[in-house]
Amino acid sequence: MSYILKDLTPAECSAVLEQSRFGHLACCKDGRPYVVPIYFAYAKTTIYSFSMPGRKVDWMRANENVCLQIDRRGTGKGWTSVVVDGRFEEFPDTDRWRSERLQAWSLLQKHFDWWEIGALKLQEQPTGSVSEHIFYGIVAREVSGRTALSVD
Repeated sequence: MSYILKDLTPAECSAVLEQSRFGHLACCKDGRPYVVPIYFAYAKTTIYSFSMPGRKVDWMRANENVCLQIDRRGTGKGWTSVVVDGRFEEFPDTDRWRSERLQAWSLLQKHFDWWEIGALKLQEQPTGSVSEHIFYGIVAREVSGRTALSVD
């Protein structure tokens, strides 16, 4: 079986984003890259997600330029990959950002485990400590994608 590579159209990239909910988020600080898995929801030009405080959020606050990569396995050895070059935007719990937070929660909560990756920590939080949950968006600047198609 052989394959050909095909660039995805903007509409095909959007369809992959709309159908997906898991990807790898890359951020960078002081010239060092950091990549983490995230759950997300996509609407129009924004990827919505959730996190607890930590390295990922600290780094995105320091450098708003981020990248999200989504891949899907096709039949055989086929695959589809979409890359979103974007800008981090935090949605703090204030009146100004209320609609964005509600949009993020509304889209994410449609899946029963939407909070799991964003809420996991390596060590337990001290009893009585309050962990601020953080909703954020990745505003897409550029979206591209490719797929490997089988040719018989």
